[in-house]
Amino acid sequence: MANIETRTDSKGDVSYRVKVRLRGHAPVSKTFDRLTDAKIWAVQTEADIRSGRNFKNPESRKRTFAEMIDRYVKNILPGKRERSQKAQRKHFAYWRERFGDYFIADVTPNMIAEAKDDLLQDIALSTKRQRTPSTVTRYLAALSHCYTVAVNEWQWADENPVKRIRKPKEPKGRVRYLSDEERERLLKECRESRDPALLTIVTLGICSGMRRGEIMDLTWNNVDLNRAVITIEDTKNGERRGVPVVEPALSLMREHARIRRRVDTPLVFPAPKRAGANAKPLDFESAWKAALARAEITDFKFHDLRHSCASYLAMNGASVAEIAGVLGHKTWAMTKRYSHLSQEHTSKVLQNMAAKVFAKPEAKEGT
Repeated sequence: MANIETRTDSKGDVSYRVKVRLRGHAPVSKTFDRLTDAKIWAVQTEADIRSGRNFKNPESRKRTFAEMIDRYVKNILPGKRERSQKAQRKHFAYWRERFGDYFIADVTPNMIAEAKDDLLQDIALSTKRQRTPSTVTRYLAALSHCYTVAVNEWQWADENPVKRIRKPKEPKGRVRYLSDEERERLLKECRESRDPALLTIVTLGICSGMRRGEIMDLTWNNVDLNRAVITIEDTKNGERRGVPVVEPALSLMREHARIRRRVDTPLVFPAPKRAGANAKPLDFESAWKAALARAEITDFKFHDLRHSCASYLAMNGASVAEIAGVLGHKTWAMTKRYSHLSQEHTSKVLQNMAAKVFAKPEAKEGT
């Protein structure tokens, strides 16, 4: 039903704010200078909402937001990578709780924008920290694809309102890599760690640029030490990737295979307990942090080993395309963060080009 509120500003001017609330619909409001106009708009708007005349797609008036989310989670989400499924189930749980009782037609861009702002400001229960802009962007991306399917395949909606939402501004990509001295100190402490697998894990991370999850999910079926290559089946971008294993990681991996302590699980780095299908990857977090502390290395995460690999490649003359190939980036956008490290190599390339282009032709004999 409609409610009309009379307002008087500091100058004494009177206005009338109309708010129309109907169960199952988002509230709408508008302000008028004349009470007559306010009453007319209230009646027309309430009638339009009840009849659904404001919406071209009748399904958007019949289907709830919760139905849309549930259908996507049931039919579309299982086709995605396992890691993506786990993260996006959390994303969709948030959106469903927020707008589940509304009809699809009643969820407006403004409502989604407000939810985005709340996500940025609230403290995440899992981490006890404020969400980063990149995390909130992933929440929006998940919902956006759900709407895209609802529009294109199910015809449950006319448009994707998420496309009208401005994404949170993300900070520039972090580039923290180990200096030569830090690397030597860290490897020394890993070598002396109480966890015998830590040195192999860290060295593999530096030499290959593999992500932590990719290393810990490795199975022996995907490791070919004769050909010195690791095949990653479940990558972040969803594409299969072959990773060469170079020294000294290759020697460490061969030694790790030779003294393999667990034959009841295919995992390369299994936890001490739980056999067979119940085996879990090794939890080396405490050993890793202890090694960092003893090596006196601060502001460094395991993922920064990947940055270290890319940075070393850039400083040794690798192109952006070559670094992207090693890291498994689909596009060069993320890889370009390392381009400034290859300036010295680029300078040498330009010098060689200029020397050849502007070289004076040799004088002919007798001239």
